[in-house]
Amino acid sequence: MSPISSDSRVRAVLGPTNTGKTHLAIERMCGHSSGMMGFPLRLLAREVYDRVRAIKGDDAVALITGEQRIEPPNARYFCCTMEAMDRLGWGHAFVAIDEAQIGADPERGHIFTDRLLNARGREETMILGSATLEPIVRALIPGAEMVERPRFSTLTHAGTAKLSRLPPRSAVVAFSIEQVYAMAEALRRFRGGAAVVMGALSPETRNRQVELFQNGEVDYIVATDAIGMGLNLDLNHVAFAALSKFDGQRKRRLIPAEMAQIAGRAGRHQTDGSFGTLAGGGTRSGAPLEFTEEEIYAIEEHRFAPLTKLYWREAEPRFDTLPVLIGDLESRPRHDVLRAAPEAIDLSVLKRLAEDPIASTVRGSGLVRRFWEACSLPDFRQVGVDPHARFVARLWHDLSGGYLGADFVAARIAELDRTGGDIDTLQGRIAAIRSWAYICQRPDWVLARDEMAARARAVEAKLSDALHARLTERFVNRRTTILMKSLGQDASALPITLETDGRLTVEDEPIGRLDGFRFVVDPDATAADRKMLLAAGEKALPGILAKRAEWLLSEGLGELSIERGAIRWQGRALAGIEISDDFGTARLDLSRDVSLLAEPARSRLEAGLSEWLGSQLEPLEPLRKLAAAARDPEAGSQARALLITLIDARGVVSREAAGLQHLPKEMRPFLRKLGVTFGALDVYAAPLLKPAPRQLLHALDLDKRPLQDAMLPVLPEAKKLPAGYRPAGSQIIRVDLAEKILRAAFDARSKASAKAGKERNTRFLLDLSLPISIGLEEENARRLLGSAGFRLQRARTLGDGVFGPPAPDTWTWRPRRSGDNQQRGRRPDDRRAKGRGDKRPRGKKGPPRQVKPKVETGPAKAGGAFDGLADLLG
Repeated sequence: MSPISSDSRVRAVLGPTNTGKTHLAIERMCGHSSGMMGFPLRLLAREVYDRVRAIKGDDAVALITGEQRIEPPNARYFCCTMEAMDRLGWGHAFVAIDEAQIGADPERGHIFTDRLLNARGREETMILGSATLEPIVRALIPGAEMVERPRFSTLTHAGTAKLSRLPPRSAVVAFSIEQVYAMAEALRRFRGGAAVVMGALSPETRNRQVELFQNGEVDYIVATDAIGMGLNLDLNHVAFAALSKFDGQRKRRLIPAEMAQIAGRAGRHQTDGSFGTLAGGGTRSGAPLEFTEEEIYAIEEHRFAPLTKLYWREAEPRFDTLPVLIGDLESRPRHDVLRAAPEAIDLSVLKRLAEDPIASTVRGSGLVRRFWEACSLPDFRQVGVDPHARFVARLWHDLSGGYLGADFVAARIAELDRTGGDIDTLQGRIAAIRSWAYICQRPDWVLARDEMAARARAVEAKLSDALHARLTERFVNRRTTILMKSLGQDASALPITLETDGRLTVEDEPIGRLDGFRFVVDPDATAADRKMLLAAGEKALPGILAKRAEWLLSEGLGELSIERGAIRWQGRALAGIEISDDFGTARLDLSRDVSLLAEPARSRLEAGLSEWLGSQLEPLEPLRKLAAAARDPEAGSQARALLITLIDARGVVSREAAGLQHLPKEMRPFLRKLGVTFGALDVYAAPLLKPAPRQLLHALDLDKRPLQDAMLPVLPEAKKLPAGYRPAGSQIIRVDLAEKILRAAFDARSKASAKAGKERNTRFLLDLSLPISIGLEEENARRLLGSAGFRLQRARTLGDGVFGPPAPDTWTWRPRRSGDNQQRGRRPDDRRAKGRGDKRPRGKKGPPRQVKPKVETGPAKAGGAFDGLADLLG
């Protein structure tokens, strides 16, 4: 083999990063009738494909990679990965080879070297690469035109910086997945997140992650050295998290040219860039992570040791037999600047399977070629030689019969069509589906090739979207990113939006919510975010709160309520309420929730709430009348004392506690005009027994007794007596209805007494239909009547042999005195029945006398020395 001695159509455009080499090649290709460009990554091929398509149209541009083939029938311009590129240029007018210095890479270098030596355009060939490639190009292509392009911007060393102090638009470069994840996680805490770019990601995922950075959604990107492969990013600074990497054989320090390839991503076009290291890194010996003076000089001045060799491997081996094929692939180059390529994984797999029994099925040049194509399947899964060789062996077993069936391939693709799992799981599925996409892309491997290839690409796109979502979810806190940008400028200008459900958002990202007028930080926020969110709220909320107050006063008053002594809105207290002694006015004590309101808005809100509260206090009009009468000097001290007692009791007081013995009878008409009722058991203001005043007194915290919202007539017995009720056996009854029942009983007694004349202790009949119609049980009605001094007298039962209707029960009444029925809680019948049992009277014979059954006719609730203590504890 001899180098091409003369080729005037070849132009080598060499120089550091950010010199516009790729842009120049695109312009040159578009100026020709046809063209082909080869790139080191399908990500770059896709990027240039989109740019050329925008210039030439969809029908004129093709994209060809190992896993994807977009080739319109009339395509004239081809963007390819280097492996998928035609090694001779396919007869196009223009051919370009990008990043040609990768020919020095042990794994893929022989592919780039072959294209550099053989791919030619009819009219123009352009070789793009680092300036270190110049001696080799001169040696291999003596007639090539050498064009050196200077860097557009300056690259300077910025020293060491902490991760939390990195300037915006920075990239952090690490050399392991673990370190990439650690850096991204730290940036999420400190700066709201980072995009992630690694060689293991699918191009679609890498594109989406790069878009996060390019669109400004995050200000940082964490990447492996894949960032140096032509990724065009708007970077200002590149920070190295390490200066050593594992190259597949050993861990070594990066050479200055590799450092420059990565650092050169900082600064685009006329914008200067910087590079440096991260604090906290270093070697195991404790030495800090720093560039040497020589490395800094080389990177800043773009002066590197030239390349002395490129790797080469026979690109057109013979396919007579497997040993012949292996021999040709291991042959040595015949030029001084070329070196035999180290054993790549495709050759390793070929040699491994050549010793396997499967090799016995490979006979003839056609099968040998086909077997070599199967062994050339890239190891997308990065599993190593042995696992990958087993996969290739299974593939060859299926291919040896001809084609892979569409059903079989569809089933393998369907197995990978699952978007669940973590980041590593999704990366593994993407690597696997890339293998099947490559298999489906081969022209003679799969039946229904186009359909299967489309399915594989669709699954890869779905998995890539899921992986992008997982990466963003784990490493990007968009809310923090937005706040960091805005708070660094003018927090009062934050575009905070109040949603209809009370959520506060910044560019659609929730930062918290408003409960009433209180700003509550989003519960999903981390501890590191809470301080920023509170700062954002304090600086930007006054304007929103002022509008919220205006809306509340104009349209939202119906949402206000009075609870626990305060005006509340959406569960939050806006102002405490202090009712005046006359129950006519109230003073508002604004809560801290409205403290962020500016003074004019706060004053308007307070005035509006006071006006609203005034209308809500109307049910207290009966109390206002009582309070006004209690202040009237003409009422007399005894009446005023009763009124004050009644007011303090919120409208209901027992006769014993009312002090009626001190009230002159002539004052009662005056009090009755105020709505005061003097009942048999209670003194009460009947208007205050309605639901509205009782609810309002309870809401204002003026009556702490249990509340019965609807003030129903009768309720089951309760441990704590609701306001306005009294006991009646196993039930409780509203005091005004109890008085109605007792009044009817007294009327029945009065009528009976008038008929009996001067007869003492007159017995009379009582109809219990009224209390029963109200809801009292019969026994409880008797207990209520017993509380007012009524005593049931049971009629005697008919004796044996006596027929006819039984005599009705009768009642008697006597005034109750203090201490009645309080001896050990004994019922009145107990004393009369004491000593009487089922035995005959002494000295008499005959059947035993019938004993009247014991009936509870005492008070509704037994009194005693412990009643006061029970009330106190209740």
